[in-house]
Amino acid sequence: MLTAFAIFSDGLVYAAYLFLVAVGLTLIFGVMKILNVTHGSFYAFGAYGAATAAGVWYDRGLNDAGGLLFMVAFAMLIGLVIGIVLERGILRFVYGRDEVVVVLVTYAVFLILEDVLVLVWGARSFTAYQPMIAAGSIDIGDLTLSNYDIGLVVLAGALAAFCYWALKYTRYGRLLTVVIFDRETAAAFGINVRVLYTVTFIIGAMLGALGGAMMAPKISVTLGIGVEVIVLAFAVVAIGGMGSIEGALIGALIVGIARAASVHLVPQLELFVIYAVMALVLGFRPYGLFSQVQPRKI
Repeated sequence: MLTAFAIFSDGLVYAAYLFLVAVGLTLIFGVMKILNVTHGSFYAFGAYGAATAAGVWYDRGLNDAGGLLFMVAFAMLIGLVIGIVLERGILRFVYGRDEVVVVLVTYAVFLILEDVLVLVWGARSFTAYQPMIAAGSIDIGDLTLSNYDIGLVVLAGALAAFCYWALKYTRYGRLLTVVIFDRETAAAFGINVRVLYTVTFIIGAMLGALGGAMMAPKISVTLGIGVEVIVLAFAVVAIGGMGSIEGALIGALIVGIARAASVHLVPQLELFVIYAVMALVLGFRPYGLFSQVQPRKI
């Protein structure tokens, strides 16, 4: 029972991390049909920005709770700026091009942004452990759980609920649903698809930066974290279905629990199990568990 509870708790925490990383990626793909490789850069810039903000805040001996809010706000501001610059400066010129061309463009931008990270922060690693230390821990039986990890799970759940509500019950969400289903028909009915593209890309960039900011206290913020994250995010959204928020949530839960079980029971398979789950799911559901219905055009 202790091992089972440890697998469940560790799986939930890892799933929360994966969902925070993947939700922006699946949102951008669902609306814009762009396989956005630069999403890994949003995560990396968010983590670096949060680590920088933590240094500024905690070196002055300021309030612990305020430090986490400052880290998140600063990281999301970076995501906002990068999202605007990339969408207005580059991506709007490749809309309507072949999907392979768009992927290559986002990959090229990703490589450029990796160099920008080195120019701004250098090659050394950063830490932002203070919020996690300040949060403390709680004992449940023989297990000790970090309050920060519990907060991460709560945040992921709240974000999933908010995204579901926003897509189903707000005017902007209904407009997005129409564009996701058929952008040409949406444009014919007077919906400004370009504005929706811009807003969606910026929101996706800010969500990617949020994921980086929330993970900064748990990791060493160093070069290459964006590469690792984008691979995992692609695996999650492929399992859940590209463009599906609920798919990203279920995909994150499946991967999180599977990885935690592997770590506790067969640690040699930790890296393999994620892609084994993806291959198994795609073998039966080639477009993912919650793939969007595609209109048949004549």
